Amino acid sequence: MQLEGSAAGEVLVVEVKATGAAATYRVDLRSLDELPARELYDLLRMRVDVFVVEQNCPYPELDGKDIDALHLRLLDGAELLGAARILKPYEPQDPSKIGRVVVSPDHRGKRLGDVLMSEAIAACERLYPENPIALSAQAHLRRFYESFGFTAVSQEYLEDGIPHIDMVRQQATQPA
Repeated sequence: MQLEGSAAGEVLVVEVKATGAAATYRVDLRSLDELPARELYDLLRMRVDVFVVEQNCPYPELDGKDIDALHLRLLDGAELLGAARILKPYEPQDPSKIGRVVVSPDHRGKRLGDVLMSEAIAACERLYPENPIALSAQAHLRRFYESFGFTAVSQEYLEDGIPHIDMVRQQATQPA
């Protein structure tokens, strides 16, 4: 899959301060077709383990959107620490979308969600600099996403039995 302006297949190295100690994580951004089978399995298993099993929310995790998405993964060596999915804008004026933001249960409490969101936002800004960024947030994470410049654009609603809220972040090149 080749996306216009895509940096798919790029590997970034990010140094992150985690719980007071310096740590280095690798940020990997790829299309579905660029992911080796075992790495794709690890990604999808983490999402199912967290979003379906842990959250006790039976829903179709494999929704067809992964095929056209970019998959941002946070890695320590070969170990998957977390991931996020980036959807390109459908129309030139539409927002890009960040979703399926997930941190491995084994690595929570290390502020890796902050790293994932910072890197996902940076990828959207690099790939789609003229477009706002949208997401559908679990309502209890509203303040977390607000800390990254997202603002609520909907009332709270139920999605698969979990309260959500739609949020948007304007790009720096756009008027607020």
